[in-house]
Amino acid sequence: MSHKISFGTDGWRGIIAKDFTFDNVRLVARAVAAYINQLGIGKRGLVVGRDNRFLAEEFAEAVAEEFTNQDIPVFLCSGATPTPVTAYAIKLYDAAGAVMLTASHNPPPYNGFKFIPEYAGPALPHITKKIEENIAKLQAGEPCDFYQLEPATGRYGHLLAEEQKTCNCTELNPFEAYIEHISNIIDLAVIRQAGLKVVVDPMYGAGIGYLEHLLGEAGAKLEVFHNNRDPLFGGTLPEPTGHSLDELRKRVRDGGAHLGLALDGDADRFGIIDANGEYITPNQFLPLLYYHLLTVKGWRGPVARTVATTHLLDRLAARVGQQVYESPVGFKYIGQNMLEKDCILGGEESGGLSIKGHIPEKDGILAGLLATEMVAYHQKSLTELLQQVYTEFGQLYSERLDIHTSLEQKEAILSQLKDFAPQELAGQLVTEKITMDGTKLILTDGAWVLIRPSGTEPLFRVYVEANSLEQKHKLQQEVKEILHLHT
Repeated sequence: MSHKISFGTDGWRGIIAKDFTFDNVRLVARAVAAYINQLGIGKRGLVVGRDNRFLAEEFAEAVAEEFTNQDIPVFLCSGATPTPVTAYAIKLYDAAGAVMLTASHNPPPYNGFKFIPEYAGPALPHITKKIEENIAKLQAGEPCDFYQLEPATGRYGHLLAEEQKTCNCTELNPFEAYIEHISNIIDLAVIRQAGLKVVVDPMYGAGIGYLEHLLGEAGAKLEVFHNNRDPLFGGTLPEPTGHSLDELRKRVRDGGAHLGLALDGDADRFGIIDANGEYITPNQFLPLLYYHLLTVKGWRGPVARTVATTHLLDRLAARVGQQVYESPVGFKYIGQNMLEKDCILGGEESGGLSIKGHIPEKDGILAGLLATEMVAYHQKSLTELLQQVYTEFGQLYSERLDIHTSLEQKEAILSQLKDFAPQELAGQLVTEKITMDGTKLILTDGAWVLIRPSGTEPLFRVYVEANSLEQKHKLQQEVKEILHLHT
């Protein structure tokens, strides 16, 4: 019985040697090749990038080989390459798209396969559905349009030295081109004048060398660690959150640095530690960045955010008469709004963002550089800048709780959520119910609650944003009691 391969929020992921095998990787590559040739754009070629995980080079070579077997030229990135850099290479070479082999911030045993279409942002559901249909046909031995049977090698999952030689592709290193592109977005002159000290933690990932190069060129005093390849990520997750950045926090405080910047495994997500050692959450940084774009750069335009991301962005947008485009969770939807609605900023509470003038793909390198630019320009810490924004627009308190249940409990709660429409919560009337992704309730004073079930496990994510810590705790407690959720 064939293993079902499906694309989740950001690609297909699996455990190496169990699900993520050479056979399955080659199968997915063939399905992508068929999709590209079905569109008639195969001759433009595909970029192939990979991160620092176990067997990364070998998996990338296998994918490249499958594409060349289907007469699709390949631009194979040399060395570990961040997801945003791989995506940028699509524009650089006018390619038909890219494949990025990465499991992003997932644990070390995982790897993943991400398809990035020609617009250089995450693939939308209608695209991944076509690829999944091709996978199913190939697994069943059915004809798949524009797929050539009997590929050149005819062998699967045995990437021997002589087989690597059959891979007719162009090796590329998009580092310099990406650096030049980002240098035109970031105000490096302002950073150069500020004399900042910055600590960088690329978390053993594909982003090693990028922040260091750009900040070093701008004259920042740097301290860098975890900047060597380690497929086990030091025994932790390559996920730059407040729970995983203790060493970065310590180095920032002990060294008197202005900022600490971290990247996840494929450098598409960011983590920021302020000068006082405080973790700046994405829900704090995104409004701060929007404020900077509006007031310092003088930009005007709408903002795109997911249903789970802070409404402080809405308050800023309303002040300047701009629209906010709310989408389901997943940067693919943000990227779509950036392309179609001319948004100047798109971001999500899980640590992804991009801005106008860049690709519609989340980029942790860009985020770290923008944070540095802000500190350099204002000559203030991010915490001080936040207080300035809070004074003007009010402070909101955001938190996500992950609550595990049994399978039986999950089914019962899902059934209850269908009719979940309380008239009030925490003493405030419920004014709106949004069900685009989970169940979201908006209250009279602007506070809100979102309940999202996991699609793969017995787990609920409860997001709350409130006007005070007391209200936040009260909302969390009431929702848990009503739905019988227990942490």
